Amino acid sequence: MTVQNIAVLGAGTVGAQVLRLINEHRDDLQARSGAQLNVSAVLVRDVNAKRDWDVDPNLLTTDAQAAIDGADIVIELIGGIEPAFTYVKRALKNGSTVITGNKALLAQHGPKLYELAAQNDTDLYYEAAVAGAVPIVYGLRESLAGDRVNRMIGIVNGTTNFILDQMATTGASYEEALKEAQDLGYAEADPTADVEGLDAAAKCAIMASLAFHSRVTMEDVEVEGITSITAEDMEEAAKQGMVIKLLAIAERRVDIEGVEGIGVQVYPALVPTTHPLATVSGAFNAVVLENESAGRLMFYGQGAGGAPTASAVLSDLVAGASHRVRGGHAPRESRYAELPILDPGSAQTRFQVRIRVREAAGVLEEVAGIFARHGVSLLAVQQNKAKDGQDVQIVLATHTTRDSDLQAVIDALGKSKSVLAIESSLRVEGDD
Repeated sequence: MTVQNIAVLGAGTVGAQVLRLINEHRDDLQARSGAQLNVSAVLVRDVNAKRDWDVDPNLLTTDAQAAIDGADIVIELIGGIEPAFTYVKRALKNGSTVITGNKALLAQHGPKLYELAAQNDTDLYYEAAVAGAVPIVYGLRESLAGDRVNRMIGIVNGTTNFILDQMATTGASYEEALKEAQDLGYAEADPTADVEGLDAAAKCAIMASLAFHSRVTMEDVEVEGITSITAEDMEEAAKQGMVIKLLAIAERRVDIEGVEGIGVQVYPALVPTTHPLATVSGAFNAVVLENESAGRLMFYGQGAGGAPTASAVLSDLVAGASHRVRGGHAPRESRYAELPILDPGSAQTRFQVRIRVREAAGVLEEVAGIFARHGVSLLAVQQNKAKDGQDVQIVLATHTTRDSDLQAVIDALGKSKSVLAIESSLRVEGDD
């Protein structure tokens, strides 16, 4: 067999599992790839640090340049933008196959890296960058290459899904659920990337690029996180037969001027309990694709963790090694469609708005009039006494409407003297 030297950059939770699995399943991996897989270097911060996993100490190095230059295949598991970007560029310029699980890097610099891979006649693999063990990148890049994807909706961040689950099932506040997620290791000490939706946005950009054969960056994604979700939002959702999930949505649509393009958004939404995404719990991920020929497909599985993510890395390793010894390439970047990114205000969905108003004659009529004046049709209106016994709470559900029109309604409600507070405004996923 042809020897393929492998440099693993980063030996944290995922990197350690990659090394373990290569060692334990070496014979199978070599038989599948047709290559003799030899780990030639493991890049770490400190070669003398205590480790709870076995590795030949002679493989450990802090010399990134030597590790990269001596490898046929480079597995980047450092994360972040730098120095990962510099390392991956060097590897690709060397003609090495690169495997990465770095969604932030791809969302920001993907086009440059795809071009470098093509220029140097090598491959860039990134199954592990989106949804852990769930093979969504392969599904979009290869399995559905002969179909037309119209819409993609998914739960792609396990941390926020765990937090929202805890709020829904235990009645915990956002702050309490976040603390539990941190205590259990699901959330970082600084959870901003997760709870503000930035991690989901990076993954959404990668998937949208693949699904719609156009370049989509993280900056193109309209993002709203979960920090404003309250226990009362969860309680009200349950009354309506729904749950709240942080969704990444990318879709083909036509804007108000008749231009076909791509809409990409991340936001918390009310999801009916009958929807396939409603039962995705804990740190699991799921993506539903709506396709012209194949219809609806759902990809579901563990979206995080060392071993599940390492599984995705190893699938890329087998493919990359096989192409190096047997010939062929991974699919190149496909951007022939060059669809424009549409204004998020042109997106259309249903909404549920919960407000607190003064208890007085004519208030409900005034509120309904605000919706009507901005062209937003109401599906249902529910009026309740506020929990504290003061004032009145009104829950208004809309028919499908444009985001921009609903925002105009929210602005007008905020200026109304009859409206004491806008307690929540959430999109509703599902059929009208």
